[in-house]
Amino acid sequence: MSWSDVFILVGALLGVTACIYVVQRFVPHPLRERHNDVAGFIFAAVGVLYAVLLAFVVIAVWENHDAARQSTFKEADELAGLYWVSRELPLPLGAELEHRTLEYAETVMHQEWPLMAKHKSSPGATQLVYQMRQGVMSFTPGSTREQVLYQSAVTHLENMASARRSRLNQVDEEVPTLLWIALISGAVLTVGFTFLFGLSNTLSHTLMVLMLTGLVVVSLIVIKEMDFPFTGITKVEPTAFEVFLNRLPPPRLVT
Repeated sequence: MSWSDVFILVGALLGVTACIYVVQRFVPHPLRERHNDVAGFIFAAVGVLYAVLLAFVVIAVWENHDAARQSTFKEADELAGLYWVSRELPLPLGAELEHRTLEYAETVMHQEWPLMAKHKSSPGATQLVYQMRQGVMSFTPGSTREQVLYQSAVTHLENMASARRSRLNQVDEEVPTLLWIALISGAVLTVGFTFLFGLSNTLSHTLMVLMLTGLVVVSLIVIKEMDFPFTGITKVEPTAFEVFLNRLPPPRLVT
């Protein structure tokens, strides 16, 4: 949890505590206690509706986060497949592809990943994909073995490009503003409803309301941190590309 998240949580708890104090002072608990039965019935319905909405959004952002991670690993896996096939292709094309796959991984890790946090992509990485596709498509197989290698290279390249498109599409996926309005409004309504209850023990009432507030705010913080897959404390890291670069033999020299 970042410092901003801590401030949000502490600020919400302090704000709710202040609201409870004001309500207790101007609307004494005997006046509110008369309506506990009716308020309890309505609060149960409000709480269930908000819990369903909250759970739906949490699951949605988690699935989006996991999909982004899976796209990243699929892209790196297909890139590794292209690298190994290129080592079997004749020179100079094979060596050129080896170097371009490594350059692509380095570009994605060090240039494109920081850009994705700003909802952008790297033109350099895109250009490398075009160069790899042009190199593979310009190759004319001269034997059955080369034909098999060519087909494998085309398959890995197209699958890698598809995974890259999926990853870049997820750069713009986030919880819509309208849904955020519904989440925050529902949180205020759900917590605010607890002020209508009247308890003779003010401390117990305050602690119960604060526990509910903490649970709701923490859930909203989780959604905020996982809202965009490539930022926040739970962001997807370029681990797949790091593994790819750390487990390869050195490329051949381009002749």
